[in-house]
Amino acid sequence: MKKVFKNVSFVILILKMCFIFGQESTAQKRIIIDVGHGGKDSGAIGINDIQEKDVVLSIANEILRLNNDLEKPLDIYLTRYKDTLISLPDRTKLAKALNADLFMSLHCNHSDNPDARGIEVYVANAISKYSDDATWLAFQLQDDLSKSLSFESRGVKFANFQVLRETMGYCTSVLLELGFLSNVDESKYYQKPESYKILAFAVIRSLIKNIDSYERVGD
Repeated sequence: MKKVFKNVSFVILILKMCFIFGQESTAQKRIIIDVGHGGKDSGAIGINDIQEKDVVLSIANEILRLNNDLEKPLDIYLTRYKDTLISLPDRTKLAKALNADLFMSLHCNHSDNPDARGIEVYVANAISKYSDDATWLAFQLQDDLSKSLSFESRGVKFANFQVLRETMGYCTSVLLELGFLSNVDESKYYQKPESYKILAFAVIRSLIKNIDSYERVGD
């Protein structure tokens, strides 16, 4: 890599993953799960001081655990595995370095309106050769999550989020807003350990269900 990363631990992570990448078959879709925020960046702070960075890391870790238990696990990597702060450019550089097929960023929402609730899935509001794939997959994830969970569906939306903008040119990318931590019901949902397992199962089941169709769409 020509450019030196400021975060040394992040460089080591990339090198390790690239080595693993070189040892494995490239036939399987490579999924990068971007675990939002981390470290001094707590993200949204909800009721009872629940923090977005902790919620999405718990979900991501449960996704990994469930995936590792599969007979044929998906090829999944995280942008962070603990409570560390990774810059937005470094997150997208990781996806590019690993030649990702899918970049999926996990977040939770917050609103001054305590009644705001539900799940949103975002894709980039610009056009690339992956736009159709991203929009199609976003609708599948939105539909699957709304059916599997008690959260309302707020639909698929388009935005200029940096992680979407910087990955849309070389892979399919989506961003999930998994409920409002400012909402009493949804905040309480995330204060129950079993909720992370339920949501992680819903995400990985959707990916498994749609991966064959996603491959046909992307080909």
